[in-house]
Amino acid sequence: MDGMHYEGMVIRPPSEAESVILQVTVGCSHNKCTFCGTYKGERFRIKDDAVIDADIRYAARHLSFLKRVFLADGDALILPQPRLIRILSRIREEMPWIRRVGLYGNAKSILRKSPEELEALRDLGLGIVYLGVESGDGQVLQEIKKGVSPERLIEAGRRVREAGLKLSVTVLLGIAGRERSLEHARATGELLSVMDPNYVGVLTLMLLPNTELGQKAEAGEFELLSQPELLRELREMLYFTRMTRGLFFSNHASNYLPLKVRMPNEKEKALTTIDEALQGNVRLKPEWLRAL
Repeated sequence: MDGMHYEGMVIRPPSEAESVILQVTVGCSHNKCTFCGTYKGERFRIKDDAVIDADIRYAARHLSFLKRVFLADGDALILPQPRLIRILSRIREEMPWIRRVGLYGNAKSILRKSPEELEALRDLGLGIVYLGVESGDGQVLQEIKKGVSPERLIEAGRRVREAGLKLSVTVLLGIAGRERSLEHARATGELLSVMDPNYVGVLTLMLLPNTELGQKAEAGEFELLSQPELLRELREMLYFTRMTRGLFFSNHASNYLPLKVRMPNEKEKALTTIDEALQGNVRLKPEWLRAL
């Protein structure tokens, strides 16, 4: 065998760039979000134990310089508890030097795990769960077919934190279109305040032709925000976000204004930077440098 077994499009959070990417599922268990084109045409399934084991052995032999593991794809937490226990145990046996395992979890898969089950995963090395929130606005969540309410998202976030795991959430600028831009920003800031995650990653919506939202925009039923409108949305969101600690990032490749805000101390300074950018005094990232 030569190398790891990857199928389809494998994605990971930016912060997992230096991790062993271990693909344990193919696709996403929800796969209905109107803005996401990652797993189109991909039927969700769990990979065979034999393939996962072979990849763990390969990583143990050839990737021992990496200290973290990320379990891909879209929602590895949906795996039945015995299989997750087995995978984490194998990682621990074969790669005892691994400091942290991370994965994506949606609200449904988090809430299907009892607090005790999440603690058992933590004890076996799971350290961080990435949760795609996108918006704190119930109407927007419905429109983008997220399949979850703000209340359930808050409950899921709380469960992760109470199990002693780090929580990293992503939210999307521009996802509400022009009409609800500031409502979306405000509601998202308020949701983040209640959730109080360790990390918030702000991404900017980029329309893809193979998605429902991309087709809506094509038909003139959805409007992408301009640069200043996106900055105003970011400002409003940050203004309403009260975190007791942690980092608020907008340094993803899709964003025009990269920020890394240590909360709560650097919040005021960041709001000033956004105001400066709105007045044209801060250089924004050129269009050709932006990426998903």
